[in-house]
Amino acid sequence: MTTTPIEAVDLFSSALHIHPDGDVRATGRRMTGGDAEAWQIATFHVESDAEVHADHWEMHPEAEEAVCCLAGGVRLFLRPVEPGEPGEAESVVRLTAGTAAIVPRGRWHRLELDAPSDLMSITLRTGTRLEPRTEAG
Repeated sequence: MTTTPIEAVDLFSSALHIHPDGDVRATGRRMTGGDAEAWQIATFHVESDAEVHADHWEMHPEAEEAVCCLAGGVRLFLRPVEPGEPGEAESVVRLTAGTAAIVPRGRWHRLELDAPSDLMSITLRTGTRLEPRTEAG
């Protein structure tokens, strides 16, 4: 029986793709696209809002997303389900070290930093969309 050597994977420069058949691979990180049926686990060290695309909304149509704060602190903004409804404002979830939030499938969201942070994202990236944020939201 031959064995493949097991090596450490740097989670800050690679992503883990988990396939439905149980196969797990370390690959390059992608913000959009990727393996059609693979879930991506990606870890990021971020020091500015620009690194978390705070000026863009993001949406994953195929699956929920776990947004995890490993160190530091972030604010997760969720766009109203029905934009333009009177009185509908963005909702905000504050994440601190060791906490996570589950963003519903198809829900537009964005992040802003409270401090330099280590974040982890777990989602199916297929069909991920980005939309520039406007002054109105």
